[in-house]
Amino acid sequence: MLFQPPIPPHYNDLTQAQLAKRITMRKTELGSRLVILGHHYQQDEVIQFADYFGDSLKLSQIGADQKEAEFIVFCGVHFMAESADILSDDRVKVILPDLSAGCSMADMANLEQLEDAWDFLEKDCQACVIPITYVNSAASIKSFCGGHQGACCTSSNARAVLEWAFAQGEKVLFLPDQHLGRNTAFDMGIKLDEMLVYDPKLPDGGLTKSQVEHAKVLLWKGHCSVHALFTTAQCEEVRQLDPEYKILVHPECSWEVVQQADLAGSTEFIIKTVRESPAGSKWAIGTEIHLVERLIQEHPDKTVRSVASIQCLCTTMYRIDLKHLAWTLDNLAEGRIVNQISVTPDTKRLAVIALERMLANVSPAPVF
Repeated sequence: MLFQPPIPPHYNDLTQAQLAKRITMRKTELGSRLVILGHHYQQDEVIQFADYFGDSLKLSQIGADQKEAEFIVFCGVHFMAESADILSDDRVKVILPDLSAGCSMADMANLEQLEDAWDFLEKDCQACVIPITYVNSAASIKSFCGGHQGACCTSSNARAVLEWAFAQGEKVLFLPDQHLGRNTAFDMGIKLDEMLVYDPKLPDGGLTKSQVEHAKVLLWKGHCSVHALFTTAQCEEVRQLDPEYKILVHPECSWEVVQQADLAGSTEFIIKTVRESPAGSKWAIGTEIHLVERLIQEHPDKTVRSVASIQCLCTTMYRIDLKHLAWTLDNLAEGRIVNQISVTPDTKRLAVIALERMLANVSPAPVF
């Protein structure tokens, strides 16, 4: 995780209303030179200033389409800003308001670990292995996959990308989220015993040569710290409370939770499902709390709640706040660029290949 130096202390003395007024003023000053992107998990006080909001795939596409903007301020986390820098024009500067807004899942896979894993697979596996990385990963991981016949995927198109991967090779190394990999492969008909977990903290991932030969999918031992909080016991409590609730979860949840749910899909799938459901329907949702609360506000004709009774909060996304956004825009208006996220040309060259393969497998209406 990158370190964010303290911002000037006078920002702490400003009220939320003063910060909002300052941000509005700076947005007006910067005009078409500025585009603010906001992820669905972002808090409402920040998302109100986003020119576009969505999941990581949608925002990456929007970032790539910017023709006039000089600055993209990404109110998300570090890997998202990296993806925007990789896909956007070189003249565009991508900025993350708080450098400490990282992703615990992305941090569970680094390039050195992946290179070790690849050395093990090349030594002990005769089959062709295709590396697939979830978009929630560092640029260096995307670059490695792009340079080794692999690709990125999102939760929306993970199945399409895995189908593409199996058309290229015999096995898949899926990282860094084991749960998305397992849920997607199972949905494709791959048996659980054909999926093994590779633990990067253990020699050879804790696997033997014979185990690797048997496996069709090697799942990196990583997970989302938010979606790992949802449990089958919580699902059972919801059903006991009111059997009319439909349980709708993100595929970053564990296989056991996804099996107990009525539906599972990407962030955009969750939003679309609730939006298009009839009035009076009841939904218990297993994803980040800011999105759940936004769905509650936007659909008063429906009953929406979290699957969990605890706050399942993306704490790193929460680091992006009005103070840091105001500080970022103040600097831009005064001709200074702070917290620029810049991927090196060599890393970008191969990461683009992985991301383009991901985008090539996006359907017009992605559904998990």
